[in-house]
Amino acid sequence: MFDPAKTLLTGGSGLLGTELRRLLPDLIAPSEEAFDICDPSGMSSWAGGVDVDCVFHAAAFISPPKIDENPLKAIEVNICGTANMVQFCAKRKAKLVYVCTDYVFKGDGSLYKEDDPVLPVNKYAWSKLGGECAVRLYEPSLIFRTTFGPPEFPYPNAFADQWTSREPVATIAGMMVAALRAELTGVLHVGGPRKTVYEYAKILHPDREIGAVSRLNAGFAVPGDTSLDTERYRRLVEQ
Repeated sequence: MFDPAKTLLTGGSGLLGTELRRLLPDLIAPSEEAFDICDPSGMSSWAGGVDVDCVFHAAAFISPPKIDENPLKAIEVNICGTANMVQFCAKRKAKLVYVCTDYVFKGDGSLYKEDDPVLPVNKYAWSKLGGECAVRLYEPSLIFRTTFGPPEFPYPNAFADQWTSREPVATIAGMMVAALRAELTGVLHVGGPRKTVYEYAKILHPDREIGAVSRLNAGFAVPGDTSLDTERYRRLVEQ
């Protein structure tokens, strides 16, 4: 049974981690300095006296343009760091919950299902898919593929030619908590209805002036449509 008091959260200071700690104040949420996912021995030393039966792994290097500049850091954090978390959980027979991205899909389809083929178009997504591959080798695990943003859209312009299932972080975090309580494993798509990023921004700010721009001018590779089919979530969690 899911117990927040026995659940270790990585990335607790990030956008998602902050919301999860608000919803589940009993989570064990060490700082990045205290629990470095790239330091397996340090991780083990910190957790020596801590009772952990679940790890919610939200820590990641997530900026696509910065990862294009420094792919080795993405390998270290998103791939090797996640593999370290798999080994950490395996030693403790703890469940591992991993936050992946909708960007694992090529973007030439629509409403992707959990078992649809994956083919990232940028290095950020490849690094997150690398982490997912490690987690898939560990059976007591749950992989969330999702996308979320802050309560306010942070940019003056939004892509009018990119389709998404993005929702505000509070919505996605709440959906994740419900899935945790349902004791699920495997891959689970979490998100809202299909819409463009521009439409998403206007939903958040109906009275704000937001420019419509093309993803082709982003300066890095952006998939055209990574909207998610969330039928499995609705069937297993919202029953």
